[in-house]
Amino acid sequence: MAFLDKHKKIETHATLLLVLAFLVVTIGGLVEIVPLFYLDNTIEKVQGMRPYTPLELAGRMIYVREGCYLCHSQMIRPMRDEVERYGHYSLAAESMYDHPAQWGSERQGPDLARVGGRYSDHWHVDHLTNPQSVVPESIMPKYGFLSDTTIDGKYIEDLMKTNREVGVPYTDDELASAKADFAAQDNPDADSSGLLARYPKANVRNFDGKPGITEMDALIAYLQVLGTMVDFSTFIPDKTR
Repeated sequence: MAFLDKHKKIETHATLLLVLAFLVVTIGGLVEIVPLFYLDNTIEKVQGMRPYTPLELAGRMIYVREGCYLCHSQMIRPMRDEVERYGHYSLAAESMYDHPAQWGSERQGPDLARVGGRYSDHWHVDHLTNPQSVVPESIMPKYGFLSDTTIDGKYIEDLMKTNREVGVPYTDDELASAKADFAAQDNPDADSSGLLARYPKANVRNFDGKPGITEMDALIAYLQVLGTMVDFSTFIPDKTR
């Protein structure tokens, strides 16, 4: 009873309650934040991660522009049901070149963190053109117009330079080769050796099966690389961090 009486004094004294709450939040915040100042990097380096190719980057911008992140997250939580459905839980390193990150907090559709390689290009074309044709219960709108919108990569180097300004480590060589790499990734008959040297594991093919490079090509190129850069069969987390 004596303890409850003392607690009652705190609850009924607005100023005292405010001061004590402020102290608790301050101490808790310091405990969480101060250690970060003594780390060189809060993101564990993971083998296989690389910046997006020019075409993948263009596709990512289309993904953001169309608001795909509003219904699809790219963050698999470390819980059994999530891992069994989507795959290995998401690593911070997998979003280290994303500006802005697409982790999200709500899903109207499935998480896309590991969608790369899960479906064929043809499936993605059908799904984006008419979602209900492959998933009858889908509430996703149609994006068939992406197949009719051609892009030439005119400003892709500028986009990559902007990303470099915020920390994405694009090299001068990658910037100089931006437009050529943009075109080469969508053309299986082109010389893609330089592209693959700069961007290992890049998918090289005509993604939508139509002549020319379209927004559909770029978006599918982006979707097909999600979750494929890290080899989780050999990945060992750093437990010292």
